[in-house]
Amino acid sequence: MTLRRATTDDAAALAAIQEEASKAGVPHVYPPALYPFPREAVQERWRAYTAAGGWATVSADGFVAVDGEWLEAMYVLPAAWGGGLADDLHAAALDQLRAHGAMRARLWVLELNGRARSFYERHGWRPDGTSRVVEFPPHPTDLGYALDLDSADHRS
Repeated sequence: MTLRRATTDDAAALAAIQEEASKAGVPHVYPPALYPFPREAVQERWRAYTAAGGWATVSADGFVAVDGEWLEAMYVLPAAWGGGLADDLHAAALDQLRAHGAMRARLWVLELNGRARSFYERHGWRPDGTSRVVEFPPHPTDLGYALDLDSADHRS
């Protein structure tokens, strides 16, 4: 599998990956019949993010984005789940965070996304005691997680 840095030309692909992964991973949080995926807004978010120099690594089947000490997003197409791509994207994100001097990484994950929470916990992430209400209906809860990059095995 080939990983490369995303560009503004990837915005539509990033939005499509995020949509498919979200529909498969959290339909119990965002039922598609009640909450259609905001593809245009998400595509614009990724276009603006990459245009501003935001760092994202993309493959044909997934991507990861980081900003400062934050793992901003990681999505893998359901057909690639269990094949190691998420591990590779996660490792690339931690490498990038370290390269930019971050000592600690942070992320938000939906409280009801057990699959993602298990993935991050297997990679050493721990809840940091913070939470927030997601701005999009039905306004679920995000939990904050943190990872000490000095001690993290980025190839777990």
